[in-house]
Amino acid sequence: MRYRLPPVPPEVTASPEAEAAYLLEDGFADTPTGGLAEQLRRRGRLRVKYGVDPTAPSVTWGWGVCLRRLRRFQQLGHTAVLVIGDFTARIGDPSGRSSTRRQLSADEVEGYVQGCLASLRAILSEEHLEVRRNSEWLEPMDMADVLRLTSQFTVAQMLERDDFRQRYEANHPIAISELLYPMLQGYDSVAIQADVELGGTDQFFNLLVGRELQQRAGQEAQVPLCAPLLVGTDGQRKMSQSYGNYIAVDQQPAEIFGKAMSIPDEAMPQYLALGTDLRPEEKQRLAAELDGVRLKRRLAREMVAMFHGQEAAEQAEAEFDRVFVRHEPPPEMEESATSERYVPRILADLGWATSLSDARRRIKGAGVKVDGRTLDDEHSHLEPGTYVLQSGRRRFHRVTVK
Repeated sequence: MRYRLPPVPPEVTASPEAEAAYLLEDGFADTPTGGLAEQLRRRGRLRVKYGVDPTAPSVTWGWGVCLRRLRRFQQLGHTAVLVIGDFTARIGDPSGRSSTRRQLSADEVEGYVQGCLASLRAILSEEHLEVRRNSEWLEPMDMADVLRLTSQFTVAQMLERDDFRQRYEANHPIAISELLYPMLQGYDSVAIQADVELGGTDQFFNLLVGRELQQRAGQEAQVPLCAPLLVGTDGQRKMSQSYGNYIAVDQQPAEIFGKAMSIPDEAMPQYLALGTDLRPEEKQRLAAELDGVRLKRRLAREMVAMFHGQEAAEQAEAEFDRVFVRHEPPPEMEESATSERYVPRILADLGWATSLSDARRRIKGAGVKVDGRTLDDEHSHLEPGTYVLQSGRRRFHRVTVK
């Protein structure tokens, strides 16, 4: 798996304004407006920060929105500073949360770091890249350092943040560690001397805290660059591994294609804008010319091709059609032999049901097929022979009954 970045349009390098416009496509917004173009004009090559808190093992398409934009900065010669929040992840980012997160241990976080690193590096170029862990500067802090940091903000300032204010007004608890989080994340910008910081719109408050801390430290203030939040495959909440509504960049092509095909129609414009690297004019043309399934198929092919190539995208589409359109079994599947003939017991032995009663419920609910035929008898038996069992749309197994 390797991210396939499109070439830079030739007109992008014509001026700082043109470069900024390219980097601000698809709803990205800078603060203050015009700040990115001004930074490019004055400083030329920038240090562009993006921080990730590894609280789950995969890199989702939601993270990918900012990571792919960070890759554009690299492509234009700027330095990408990827901050791995191995310290802040132990606290948990309170952004968009209505309750306090469970704190993670250092070992848990390290496991997630190792799970994410390969995918992160598959998106970013090794050229113009710094990978830093914020434990480098946050872990050595002593109480005096923490007091100096916290003295620069008031509780009233923290409660200006929407999620904190809403929880406070609803009498929902807010841990002191959560109030610390924006300051710790903001201090990352001071430590790496960021010129620009990327983040989702839910991170805007944290990015502004970083900007203020830089000014107080005598540094030039970074330009926050916010991206719209990509909704999950449910089309409702933001994409998150904790919600289970995510597409991971390291999933197999068939899995990415299938999940893309499940995206609700109302979420398609956002996925077309944020989930692909097509030029804006091409996105507009496709939205105007294609609708329904045709547009969704094009989106799914583009998403697979971004990380696995065009051939893999075509194969994933063919696999989708074979399983979901023609309802054919895969050419290769797991196989086993058994002397058991009672189908509910076979399903339980395969791990497809938690018990015999669960297996019977699945059969009764028309959820089990044998050689393409839906079983209607919850007490079915099989004669000796070889059969293809199917549960749901994607689960197949070839079993030989002795």
